[in-house]
Amino acid sequence: MSRSLALQQMSSGRHRQTNVVPLRPETDVVIRCEDNIEFMRSLDPESMKLIVTSPPYNMGKAYERRSSLESYIAEQAATISEAVRLLHPKGSICWQVGNYVEDGEVFPLDIILYQLFKNHELKLRNRIVWTFGHGLHCQRRFSGRHETILWFTKSDNYTFNLDPVRVPSKYPYKKHFKGPNKGQISSNPLGKNPSDVWEIPNVKANHVEKTDHPCQFPVELVERLVLALTNKGDCVLDPYLGVGSSSIAALLHRRKAYGCDISQNYTNTALSRIDMLQTGQLKTRPMNKPIYQPPVWDE
Repeated sequence: MSRSLALQQMSSGRHRQTNVVPLRPETDVVIRCEDNIEFMRSLDPESMKLIVTSPPYNMGKAYERRSSLESYIAEQAATISEAVRLLHPKGSICWQVGNYVEDGEVFPLDIILYQLFKNHELKLRNRIVWTFGHGLHCQRRFSGRHETILWFTKSDNYTFNLDPVRVPSKYPYKKHFKGPNKGQISSNPLGKNPSDVWEIPNVKANHVEKTDHPCQFPVELVERLVLALTNKGDCVLDPYLGVGSSSIAALLHRRKAYGCDISQNYTNTALSRIDMLQTGQLKTRPMNKPIYQPPVWDE
């Protein structure tokens, strides 16, 4: 596969059982090692149906430069402004963030960044809570086990496909107990709305998707957003691409993937993962796979 800046296009067929995704060169995957503002300015206005990302949290991780909170907010404001320019009139922005912590005090980034989106008159549709079971163990506060996704739209006329992301109903055989449909199944046969609290394992040491990135997206988290908020052939952008999980989620479902990162190491990893996806070698955790529950031992 060519290592050009512009990569490859999905073909018309996909077989999720083996994760084989045939691609055609230089049309539908664009990945660059570049500053996100420069990269985004090269793209056409209103061309992206979904902009989904997880920006750095200003915590001094290996992939970021820690700055003052004021400088961090200013940098986010510039990226968000460019994202709004690129957003399709029926499109969505999903900004996944956690907490900024300084001297033991927690600053929730979703609350801090909310106004930056409202300054562009975007409309918040959901504040999705992503919860997971593993992370650092705190000694002077409760250990953090959730982050949030702010889902904004540009207008009231936006793409939303519920059926592809339904989850199994708790009571799939529940019936109407009165009225003209009495005795008939009352639940949707495709399952229920997944709600705004999503339990999806984060990518830690034993996760099948683990790379050298310390805070990578689980593919299934982005898959749910891709399926719900875009249609086949739509464009998906991640301006903080990391190791390419958002691009993989887009390609798995025949969307076009765009992304950038300032780390050559991470963009190389993203390209390698797309290579593996093309040849059926990439392993991802299936959507809606039950969370492992350890056995309970009787004393």
